[in-house]
Amino acid sequence: MHTWKTTIHPSRSRLRILLTDPEGNEVLKAALPPFPQHPRALITLLEALSLWLGSPLAAAISAAPPVDRRGADALFGDGLFPIDSALVRFDLLPPPRRRRTIPGVGDFRQLRLQHRRHA
Repeated sequence: MHTWKTTIHPSRSRLRILLTDPEGNEVLKAALPPFPQHPRALITLLEALSLWLGSPLAAAISAAPPVDRRGADALFGDGLFPIDSALVRFDLLPPPRRRRTIPGVGDFRQLRLQHRRHA
């Protein structure tokens, strides 16, 4: 079974959410205030999306830059990491690693994109 994927990127200025369908197409993009007014707001939002879609969600949380304790408490309640539910499974994404590229010889962006899609 293919899963709908959600990527969450918290920062001091906003919380960004990207939802993609099983084929990788973007379905929903949101930029919300950084701190919800209720500690269950994030999980409730994701569970509502799962119910809407009729399928479980895999939610990946970006670890870069790290969220401070106040931000983690606002997003996830008293824990530093959210607890999975029957509808939402959380994963923590490691900070992005900068790839080494070779300078010169022209523009290879399109070729890199095709390479990533092929992998």
